[in-house]
Amino acid sequence: MTTQTATPPPPVTATKPPLRIFLTILHLAGIGVIGGFIFATLSGLLGTGLGLLFAAGVGLVLLVGLVYALFGVGWFEVERVGALYRTPIAPLRWRPRDRPGFGGWLRSLGRQAIDGRMWRALANFAITAVLGWVVLRLAFGVIWSIVISFAPLTGADAVMGPFGGGGIDPAWAPLIGILGLAACLAGMIGLALLNRTLSLAIVARSREAELTERVRTSSAQREGAVRAADVERTRIERDLHDGVQPRLVSVGMTLGLAQQKIDNDPNAAKELIAEAHTSTKAAITELRQLARGIHASVLDDRGLDAALSALAGRSHIPVSLDVRMDGRCSREAEAAVYFSIAESLTNAAKHSRASEARVTVRLRDGGVLWARVEDNGMGGAQVQPGGGLDGIANRILAAGGTFRLESPVGGPTSLEVNVPCAS
Repeated sequence: MTTQTATPPPPVTATKPPLRIFLTILHLAGIGVIGGFIFATLSGLLGTGLGLLFAAGVGLVLLVGLVYALFGVGWFEVERVGALYRTPIAPLRWRPRDRPGFGGWLRSLGRQAIDGRMWRALANFAITAVLGWVVLRLAFGVIWSIVISFAPLTGADAVMGPFGGGGIDPAWAPLIGILGLAACLAGMIGLALLNRTLSLAIVARSREAELTERVRTSSAQREGAVRAADVERTRIERDLHDGVQPRLVSVGMTLGLAQQKIDNDPNAAKELIAEAHTSTKAAITELRQLARGIHASVLDDRGLDAALSALAGRSHIPVSLDVRMDGRCSREAEAAVYFSIAESLTNAAKHSRASEARVTVRLRDGGVLWARVEDNGMGGAQVQPGGGLDGIANRILAAGGTFRLESPVGGPTSLEVNVPCAS
């Protein structure tokens, strides 16, 4: 086996044309205007949430909203820096759930509240807001410098200074205006370059950090693949032990009885052979279904839509199927979604006492294959180690996707999966 090592591309450096500097100054001015309002709102949420923490849970709702608001500001800052400086920056993503249900959501919320990358983006937004306020003052200085440059034409005895007062001689006003204009413009350009340096240092991830994150993600996917394979092997062993194996043993015993009776009671022997024949055909059917559970050939031949149509036709409960896909995804992505839906329908038929199920599949923007399975059963489904839902979670994780389960007691049960098309 040949091992190939991919050489990482060199880091992409942002260009610094005059237009980029001008756009940076505009960004600074804009954030200088809205930054104070945003931080006042966030501070108000924090103070009110802490003050009403024990007031019927109102404070908790506000604090939860604060985390989402902080994430929104951080996400905006990451996207802004990446678009402004034409630098590839990994988008800021909400921390995924590591387990389904309300507990998983709380853990995800807590991890997001202490996410270092989000706080770095917020720090950069705060620095940008301060620099933006200075840029606004310098912009006022530019206007003032231009105005006083024409002061001799007004015939005034004195010229008002930038901070009030009337101590500037009109004869010196043009020189002071030109020097002030140059100083203010130089200050704005300097702040723009400083903001670029700080933003790329704070928000843009270093190459080492990016590679570390890739290694962590790859390790998690590999562990998920190993667990998914172990769960699948256990399922196959269980199906063989509980289904096909006893049936084949019964066929052997029936044929043995037929062999003993074939001379003394041919009619009874024929009946036993016919029974063994029926059991053999049933065993072949079970083996075919088991093989289909391991690999769906129609998935490779005709795609996910056709495979799900065949799956819905074999389901023990009515299935409403809604698949809208423009094009195909990778085999791994389609297989992960297919087997997740198949296992969900099996659980709905066996355990949830559902009378119907609905399957929705979409190929979303950004190359993400999304699927949702919902049944009207009694709910209460939980991920148990080695169970079917555990197998779904591990298989989706191995494909680089996310898995979410909602199954309150009394129903309904819904399962959503998102898998990158290029997984």
